[in-house]
Amino acid sequence: MCIRDRTGDERFAYVAYRRFIQLFGKVALGIDDEHFDEHFEAVKQRAGVKADVGLDAGHLKEISEQFLDVVRVHAGRDFPEDVHEQLQLAIEAVFRSWMGKRAVDYRREFNITPDMANGTAVNVCTMVFGNKGNDCATGVGFTRNPGTGENEMFGEYLTNAQGEDVVAGIRTPKAIAELENEMPEQYSQLVDLRNTLEAHYKEVQDYEFTIENGTLYCLQTRNGKMNAAATVKTSIDMVAEDLLTRDESLLRVPPELLEQLLHPRLDPESVVKPIALGLPASPGAASGKCVFDADLAEKLGNEGEAIILVREETRPEDIHGFFAAQGILTSRGGKTSHAAVVARGMGKPCVAGAEGIVVDVALRQANVGDHVIREGDVITLDGATGEVFLGAIPTIPADFSADLS
Repeated sequence: MCIRDRTGDERFAYVAYRRFIQLFGKVALGIDDEHFDEHFEAVKQRAGVKADVGLDAGHLKEISEQFLDVVRVHAGRDFPEDVHEQLQLAIEAVFRSWMGKRAVDYRREFNITPDMANGTAVNVCTMVFGNKGNDCATGVGFTRNPGTGENEMFGEYLTNAQGEDVVAGIRTPKAIAELENEMPEQYSQLVDLRNTLEAHYKEVQDYEFTIENGTLYCLQTRNGKMNAAATVKTSIDMVAEDLLTRDESLLRVPPELLEQLLHPRLDPESVVKPIALGLPASPGAASGKCVFDADLAEKLGNEGEAIILVREETRPEDIHGFFAAQGILTSRGGKTSHAAVVARGMGKPCVAGAEGIVVDVALRQANVGDHVIREGDVITLDGATGEVFLGAIPTIPADFSADLS
């Protein structure tokens, strides 16, 4: 097997091919990521690299061939080569996803009844690539800071990468401000895009973008998930900026969201040294027993236990574990990773990208320097600072802010 893209770039072709086999195998053929990941990690370890950008065409070819074997073993068939069959299987997978566990859990949690929504649609469109070289990038942005509500450029990106790398936490991304130095022209276009989206929708937007060979593309946009403090602040600011009327501003804040502003925070009088530091992805403080998979988090949470879900990176299928957990800790990913976005929307503290933590799901433990955190050990997260502590830390009541008044 030897493939090249239309520019003759063999490495890029294998990057795309490897990714396509894995994502198609997972989504359309129902093969767990773990079966692919173990081969991918083994090749990276043998090559002595931490990220896939360090692999050459030969490594990626080897991985692609191993991935085809994974499909053959776990799907009981060869990988489909006919594009019409691929498209049909992909469309069917989207329709099936409506009754998938995470979709059902999500609708149940947020009281979405069949009368409100009873099916999904499928969009088929062409694709752009953010991993064709160093004049390419992919990223996720918010039109305002979803943690504080400040009216500023907020987001993260990676050069020479695809979108899944940012949101899945496979690589820890860079702050969007750095794009101004790397690609000033595209950064200026991104600022214009951000202003256009918010002026049109009159709501904070969570948008995804790709830069392919210097051209900026907006892939999608949706209303941004924010914590309560940010929602209140943006509601007040948008009235002052004539984006919203006073009534529109009040109506965009769900009453139950205001409860988040009454959550306790860590007592500053407690002099305890953190064992790890990550990104403050969703504010608030929480203590609980460490759990390393979403199924156990759901079980123990339903039994009344206080749980902290600890993962290398989270995936959408972990959603039921989020509902049950008091907080989320990941060793990879950024402020726009899946874990961060979902935690903010739920008003739960999250510390993401704590790279000093090495999560070993097989052994049900995490290593942090000289510390070994085993499943069931109690830790505390401070989502406002990104600090992680051993044991339970005392909290103090929240302040009733002027914005809340």
